[in-house]
Amino acid sequence: MYRQKQRITLTAALALVPLAAACGSEQAGSTSAAAQKPVTGVHWTVDSLTVDGKEHDAPTDAHVTIDDSGKAQGNYGCNHFSARVAFDGDRIRLSDATVTEMACEDAPMTFEENLARTLADGPLKTEVSGDRLTLTTDVGDTVRLTEEQDAPLYGTKWTVTALGEGEVVESLPRGAEGKAYLTFEEKPGKVSGRLACNKVNAEATVRDGRITLGTASTTRMMCEASLMDTEKRLLRLFDGTVSYRLEHRTLTLTSENGESVTATAGK
Repeated sequence: MYRQKQRITLTAALALVPLAAACGSEQAGSTSAAAQKPVTGVHWTVDSLTVDGKEHDAPTDAHVTIDDSGKAQGNYGCNHFSARVAFDGDRIRLSDATVTEMACEDAPMTFEENLARTLADGPLKTEVSGDRLTLTTDVGDTVRLTEEQDAPLYGTKWTVTALGEGEVVESLPRGAEGKAYLTFEEKPGKVSGRLACNKVNAEATVRDGRITLGTASTTRMMCEASLMDTEKRLLRLFDGTVSYRLEHRTLTLTSENGESVTATAGK
């Protein structure tokens, strides 16, 4: 189980050295139509990274989003990051990167260290073709990305990936990964799924960024301890109202007492 405090800190663990301020008149937030319009406001899923002629497939969670104000945020493959972005024609430069401090398995960590260094090795030439984006460094290393559409709240299988309490978020215990999920139905206003061990059904009314969950109706199976512990925490969301935040393919439910559930859209 990995514990992540929900705060952003200047990264040292990933050997990310923040870039100096952009050269000349290039400032974070300054815009150029050639680079900004096709690149910003899109959730770009990282497909692959090529460094020194060797291609590496990206972990599922790796992505980048750049907004109009000159800010990038995303996931390197394990940890979330944010950075400043400056635009110059068909080039962008990422600087002042910050990153969370969660540990993952070796493969995602190795990929994200390489991706972090590549994105910091600006300026990056941007090339958009349809729903594909390619970022190329001056030495020829490339990041290939694909535009991914937002997932709807209704009808999506939301697989639970983490549970939180206050500022502390924990990934699910080993053995519980991928077992718990929820699916919301607009009509007749219900939620169904699995709470790691048992199936669940309840009424669910969505209004003004909040979801009122009714009494949970569940099956009665007994499972191993890690699954039952996860299930008990998920059950605490029912018989109450939770706020929800939907960011592309990530759904966060937060109860009135500060407990939270993070889930990702199934593909």
